[in-house]
Amino acid sequence: MNTFQVSIKETSNNSIIKFEINQFITQHQSFEFNNIDEAKSSPLAQQLFYLPFVKKVYISGNFIAVERFNIIAWKDVQDEVADQIQSYLNNGGVVVEETAAPKKVPVTVYAESTPNPSAMKFVANKKLVTTSYEFTSIDEAKLSPLATQLFHFPFVKGVFFDENFVSVTKYEVADWNEITMELREFIRSYIEQGKEIIAPEAPKALKKTSEQLDASFEELDDISKQIINILEEYVKPAVASDGGNIQFNSYNPESKEVKVILQGACSGCPSSTYTLKSGIENILKEMLQGKVNTVVAING
Repeated sequence: MNTFQVSIKETSNNSIIKFEINQFITQHQSFEFNNIDEAKSSPLAQQLFYLPFVKKVYISGNFIAVERFNIIAWKDVQDEVADQIQSYLNNGGVVVEETAAPKKVPVTVYAESTPNPSAMKFVANKKLVTTSYEFTSIDEAKLSPLATQLFHFPFVKGVFFDENFVSVTKYEVADWNEITMELREFIRSYIEQGKEIIAPEAPKALKKTSEQLDASFEELDDISKQIINILEEYVKPAVASDGGNIQFNSYNPESKEVKVILQGACSGCPSSTYTLKSGIENILKEMLQGKVNTVVAING
């Protein structure tokens, strides 16, 4: 069983705090409770309402948002609430009964073209995954029911998930004009039905839990750590907007060569070489002067 970890996120409303969890606790459905009576279908929400300062509880995807009465300040109690939620989840507590009626939030999905003519980005109005995943065959996709379903379309070559979008890479035989609507509607309907996108055991099996990622990061040399931090801050947001991802692979201190993995829409993209040379390589050379000579993609 994966360990639940809860982190505290402030919101624009100082009465509301988000308790973000490192995995999904509802099947992409949302629930809102205004008092303990309304929360009969959620043992977790009921427990939170026993705290005298809790005014409203909102449960959705991978977070719980709690609104407080003004009798206390969040900074005085937020750590205790986070610990209580984390302990409850790790002891196998029920979040929401299966019979509970979710708050109806219409699912919207829109298609967005990418710099890669073989890839299309499908963006949802809900968070789909807590970390990125790439699958390049139906065999690889065993840990993702949605990716498995998408591979049943004969023209689907690859599936990449990140945050609130799915990038689908197609074989050349199909034309986006003929398949985009079908894919968009399939993805929208799948999410709306609350079906599983990534299996709960996937993060651990694919070494994507925050503990595993932190441990592998700590094993790296200092320059590799700096490269990863630069990629995270300056490169990943740009490539994510294009429906892709860039992952650090290795750094050779002798040749000063950095190897990266291009995923999603970036993989196999005609402009990826330009992106590597004019973008990523220049950034790393400038920020780590004398430490980086070249950047190479090991796929894509």
